[in-house]
Amino acid sequence: MRKSQVVLLLGGNLGNRVQNLSKALEALQQDIGTVQKKSSIYETAAWGITDQPNFLNQVVIIKTHLTAQEVIKKIFIIEKQLGRERLIKMGPRLIDIDILFYDNKIIEEENLIIPHPRIQERKFVLEPLNEIIPNYIHPIINKSVQLLLQECTDTLNVKKF
Repeated sequence: MRKSQVVLLLGGNLGNRVQNLSKALEALQQDIGTVQKKSSIYETAAWGITDQPNFLNQVVIIKTHLTAQEVIKKIFIIEKQLGRERLIKMGPRLIDIDILFYDNKIIEEENLIIPHPRIQERKFVLEPLNEIIPNYIHPIINKSVQLLLQECTDTLNVKKF
């Protein structure tokens, strides 16, 4: 069976942020597939609802036998096991795991849109992505991650943690 490459963004701004990312990574490795690459951890102010603690974010690439739908179902289970409560959209959270890319597929379903629709607007996504796959071409926008980062108008400060 052919393995797919899924690119995920991990983030969180509550509790022990580094430990939460580490626990998420362990669970992903156990339930979804083998981690191929991971970015450094980056810290940034909250995006959207800004009156909350800073976030830590990390991008990971995983090889998996699972379909995109199976991956998102496993992600929701992992987030819940790690204490995620979906109370306020863009609100504070212990852990958040987003699918950025799944191979070069374009998926638009009720509970799943891939590539993630706002990658190009968010420096906290593009910085770690650029660290590990700068030449990856966004399958809809047809620009490299590096170019998307250069063109990004997001002014939030994103720094290595």
